[in-house]
Amino acid sequence: MSEKRIVAVRIRGQDFRIRSDEPPEQLARIARTVDETMERIESKTGAVDSYDVAMLTALNLAREVVGFEANRPPIDLAKLRKLTDLAESAIAPDPS
Repeated sequence: MSEKRIVAVRIRGQDFRIRSDEPPEQLARIARTVDETMERIESKTGAVDSYDVAMLTALNLAREVVGFEANRPPIDLAKLRKLTDLAESAIAPDPS
């Protein structure tokens, strides 16, 4: 597992320091997505209270996550284990 590091991101003009083992580029992309979603919600709703905008953003992004999860094919764990065993046996050193 990667070591956690602190990454600075900016959302709606406010700096946040995030401790994570995610790559900094990934955290920057996530922060941009949040910032862009908040900006879109502010302009669509006219909301000015940062708490209201944050809650609407959280609901919007959670709706997207739930939608992706609902459309994702289920994982066949038995098949995944079988494929993992097959791959491991293919790369295992020859005992002779």
